Amino acid sequence: MPRSPRRLFVTALLAVALSALPSLALGSHSWGNYHWARQQNPFTLKVGDNVNGAWDAVLDTTITDWTASSVLNLTKVAGGTRAKPCKATAGRVEVCNASYGNNGWLGIAQIWITGGTHIVQGVTKVNDYYLSKAPYNTTAWRNLVMCQEVGHTLGLDHQDENFNNANLGTCMDYTSNPGTNQHPNQHDYNQLASIYSHLDSTTTVLSVTNGQGNASGWGQLVSSSASSHSSIYRLDLGNGQSVLTHVLWAR
Repeated sequence: MPRSPRRLFVTALLAVALSALPSLALGSHSWGNYHWARQQNPFTLKVGDNVNGAWDAVLDTTITDWTASSVLNLTKVAGGTRAKPCKATAGRVEVCNASYGNNGWLGIAQIWITGGTHIVQGVTKVNDYYLSKAPYNTTAWRNLVMCQEVGHTLGLDHQDENFNNANLGTCMDYTSNPGTNQHPNQHDYNQLASIYSHLDSTTTVLSVTNGQGNASGWGQLVSSSASSHSSIYRLDLGNGQSVLTHVLWAR
């Protein structure tokens, strides 16, 4: 039976609305398809607490924020390393703060990769050399840096790398004013759901204590943002294993 003009009009409007949904509802900022191997969702990933009292509440906020994802839960456990050099522990993420020096970076995230895409351990470091002095010694900046670096260890990249754009309301967005960019947004949660939409036949989320230690340098520069405030390095460990380092530089 022929469709009425009204039904055709409504159908056309629906088609236009649906065409706009992917940019809003689907993620598009995964980091190289890197992900933790696991056999069920949601999965639990341990976060080693190697931060001091100045960072305790910030780490707690980050853990709560990312646990709001439908596919993963972060749980804080006693740290397995000293803040310097912040060695990795297999099967989890170690988070550390210290004054790492006048080296230009606010925070780094490192992930150890095997099999091309599987994360086996991760490290987040936040640099008190900058984050303990103006303009970075604020709760907002600390929330942004911690949230962003832990987000990288889950397999996320940035949503936007232009400091001059309006804030997107996510810690995965570059900004000069982090007031509204301290936490993940729905776009981040959608991207995590996309990254972890499949299950693996094995798991890299383990309760073990012997990791691959500290990376010997960052390796080769493989990419930088247009603003040069973010860089990614790759260190080849051989036998199909590598370390990726995501660096957030101070402005």
